Amino acid sequence: MPLIPSAVGMRRFEGKRVLITGGARGIGKATADRFAAEGARLLLADWLADELERTAQELRQKYAGQVLTYVVDVSVKQQVDAMVAYAIEQWGGVDVLINNAGIAHYAPSFLDISEELWDRTIDINLKGIFLVGQAVARHMVKARSGVIVNMSSTNGLVAESGWAHYNASKGGVTLLTKTMALELAPYGIRVNCLAPGYIVTPMAKALNTEEFVQEYIAKYIPLGRVASPEEVAAVYAFLASDDASFITGEAIVVDGGQLAF
Repeated sequence: MPLIPSAVGMRRFEGKRVLITGGARGIGKATADRFAAEGARLLLADWLADELERTAQELRQKYAGQVLTYVVDVSVKQQVDAMVAYAIEQWGGVDVLINNAGIAHYAPSFLDISEELWDRTIDINLKGIFLVGQAVARHMVKARSGVIVNMSSTNGLVAESGWAHYNASKGGVTLLTKTMALELAPYGIRVNCLAPGYIVTPMAKALNTEEFVQEYIAKYIPLGRVASPEEVAAVYAFLASDDASFITGEAIVVDGGQLAF
């Protein structure tokens, strides 16, 4: 069992207003738990309405803090703008955006990717990051402060066969992040992205068998295991905190050493 960095005794986000997309399950849920444990006020957004409300209720009971929810498709500008308007109405601003929503669907080859699968992957994974990031950043610019952390992937840094559409979406997130960091730095806003490798999430479990996972670990991951969502959440929290106050424009790899080869 991995040693997961603990939030016990840490209150880096006391009263901070934190918006997390893809917050219903997996890495988003673990990240919401981490921020709630450190005192944040949360707005969790997802298109999975039932799971979203269950996660919010769990966190309210566990931490007795404010956990708001918003059902949204991050690829639709009208819905994104309404979500951010709701955050501003409730809080007057957003201190931290965890731009986490994403999807992944395997295609055996670049030649097999349908236009529909390509469009949906780019729409959620890249356009969604852009729309939410832009809408939130416009308010952060007025406040001249804020932190944005986007979800990329090791697939946004190196290619993996069978995932051309996903690789393209995450590569776009990585360079979008760097451009956002350059353009928003004058306003005191930091922007970074996470580049996780293989993480045990509901999405990953739906895609792969246990046999595949063990073979993947043996072949690619020097630490000899996959990561938990809580380990990724800890890095999200670090990048959003003042502990990372001089880090911007970076893609932080969380992969157990996979890209060290």
